[in-house]
Amino acid sequence: MKIYTRTGDYGETSLFGGDRVPKDNPRVAAYGTIDELNSFLGVARATWPSSPIDDELHHVQSDLFDLGAQLASPGVSRFTGVDPSRIEDLEHAIDATEAELEPLKNFVLPGGSLAAAQLHVARTICRRAERQVVALRDDNEATRCAIAYLNRLSDYLFVAARLANAKHGVEDVLWKKKKRK
Repeated sequence: MKIYTRTGDYGETSLFGGDRVPKDNPRVAAYGTIDELNSFLGVARATWPSSPIDDELHHVQSDLFDLGAQLASPGVSRFTGVDPSRIEDLEHAIDATEAELEPLKNFVLPGGSLAAAQLHVARTICRRAERQVVALRDDNEATRCAIAYLNRLSDYLFVAARLANAKHGVEDVLWKKKKRK
């Protein structure tokens, strides 16, 4: 089987169930953003390969593949999306990570160490994916779970970025409101 099919040369793609849709279809944008997030997490993991969160990020990448398959398969029961238990797993990971960090007293700007900056970019991609999945208005359990998962994942990526700074000995970049003159 060749990697190219030429079936998308005119601006359409196939969903898993066989329906053809334009490549700018909101569903394609949503699962494309999930793919972008997954790829960027791969970059973040490559930047910090011995990190204490690498196993969790690997698990998240698998979750995102499940989520993308579910979004690309409307009306198909073969792909069920993210297991709802993963939301609670992320909450536990957030709590465990926060326990290692100084309490947050200010807003944090994206940046610091390279790993933290990349995790912040991943967090913003995750937020965009969440908005795009919400915009699909799919009223089913799998999509409701996906939205909750993405919401929790963005929180996890925020604390993961803070952990990356702490483990690299870099201060979080704090937002300082400018005083008016």
